[in-house]
Amino acid sequence: MEIETKRIYEGPSASDGYRVLVDRLWPRGISKDSAKLDLWLKEVAPSDGLRKWFRHEAPKFDDFRQRYVEELAEAAPFLEELRERAAQGRLTLLYSARDQTHNHAVVLAEVLESGTDEDNRGI
Repeated sequence: MEIETKRIYEGPSASDGYRVLVDRLWPRGISKDSAKLDLWLKEVAPSDGLRKWFRHEAPKFDDFRQRYVEELAEAAPFLEELRERAAQGRLTLLYSARDQTHNHAVVLAEVLESGTDEDNRGI
């Protein structure tokens, strides 16, 4: 299973494999044609409330991670779909956040790689 995370503003690459936008909101300045998406999966994005609370503030990241993992428990069918895609080849999770370390796509990739959803409580 090979899962990558990438800013959607970096543009598509042949090595991306299956490209999935995992943001709830469409990224500013990106046309749907230039995004070259295979899927836009809003259902695995953080809730509006969590996203607004976090505001990509690095000091809040550990708390954000815990809350987001709890939210992802409700998205089990979508997580399974992503795991199946990753089992077939590289899966690239696309996000629009500027911070490449403290964002929801990083957490989502960890959850997907960890296996079953019950194992995600400790992430």
